[in-house]
Amino acid sequence: MTLDPRALLRKMFAAAVNAAQPEHCVPRFLPQPPRGRTLVIGAGKASAAMARALERHWPGALSGLVVTRYGYAVPCERIEIVEAAHPVPDAAGLAAAQRMLELVTGLTADDLVICLISGGGSSLLPLPGEGLTLEDKQAINRALLKSGATISEMNCVRRHLSAIKGGRLAAACHPARVVNLLISDVPGDNPLDIASGPTVADPTTCADALALVRRYAIELPPAARRLLESGAGESIKPGDARLAGVRTELIATPQMALQAAAREAALAGVTPMILGDSLEGEARELGRMMAGIAQQVARHQQPLHPPCVLLSGGETTVTVRGQGRGGRNVEFLLALAIALAGQPSTWALAGDTDGVDGLEEIAGALLTPDTLERAWAAGLNPRERLDDNDGHGFFDALGDSLITGPTLTNVNDFRAVLIL
Repeated sequence: MTLDPRALLRKMFAAAVNAAQPEHCVPRFLPQPPRGRTLVIGAGKASAAMARALERHWPGALSGLVVTRYGYAVPCERIEIVEAAHPVPDAAGLAAAQRMLELVTGLTADDLVICLISGGGSSLLPLPGEGLTLEDKQAINRALLKSGATISEMNCVRRHLSAIKGGRLAAACHPARVVNLLISDVPGDNPLDIASGPTVADPTTCADALALVRRYAIELPPAARRLLESGAGESIKPGDARLAGVRTELIATPQMALQAAAREAALAGVTPMILGDSLEGEARELGRMMAGIAQQVARHQQPLHPPCVLLSGGETTVTVRGQGRGGRNVEFLLALAIALAGQPSTWALAGDTDGVDGLEEIAGALLTPDTLERAWAAGLNPRERLDDNDGHGFFDALGDSLITGPTLTNVNDFRAVLIL
């Protein structure tokens, strides 16, 4: 049977996304119903699909409120689904965050709160800290996204400028029991970094956040800087009695997605190697490094013999200096293409498992051995496009964009380099 590289790459990506679908991973982590009320809250790109899966498998009464990204809502009967903006927050997210805090007020020790959290929740719960406005939060988010900071670093700053993140939402639920069901989209799967940890304790401090602001020269509104400098934005710390009844479960992770893709490769007779589920750094630098590994495979059959596929996950960064649209997956692929210089028998796919790469409604793109040749023939200069952070424009012009629409889940980026 002749192998179709494009089809195999797409099949592996689909398997990775499918492994993190809430309908598959929510039911087995559901707790026992309480003596009192069951209240469901949540935020993230997968939270609406998580709520639907919970409703389908929950044996008793429940109610609640979940906020997800525009276009990611799914119908639920008992849990209200609200849509809001991501990655730059809007008034709908602000209103949902305020209502969520109100909903959990006045609970008892007999009550249960099930918190459904996935990637994107930071922007979807933009309740400003003291003295800040929504406009301030929007400006801060834009600055963070362009700074080159890692997701962990960005979320550290967000937690200390928020009235709901950094364990504050869990503290508001006290004395009710809280069960967190998390779909991880962050390197290392630290619950603190998933949606900036609204229902888990935060050991970082305002001083840590301020140091990051200085390191990356992030411009903050005066009120935000005052909040950090004064220490008034301090989050809920480990050992706080209000969080004693919180239990956290990671129900889907990038590693699970990569393992699903690896199984698809093996079924096709292609040897998979998972290089890591939490690779970080500048997207273009990772692209160059991955090209070096692919060249070693092609030239010396090390560390694998072709046919093989190099799989990785994690969340890289793009420091936007040009006029392009950014997107870490397409930036990775464009740098990979340039470094490979048309290496025969090498294909690649990189995409965000939520279907959105950067600010674009595009998951990522595909790379083929003739990508550079087709680009030059179309009048595209690959290096100029990379310098301009215009990976999306580059692959769109070649017809190689990967468009999935809302996937209703999010376990970070997926990268596959296929050497035949």
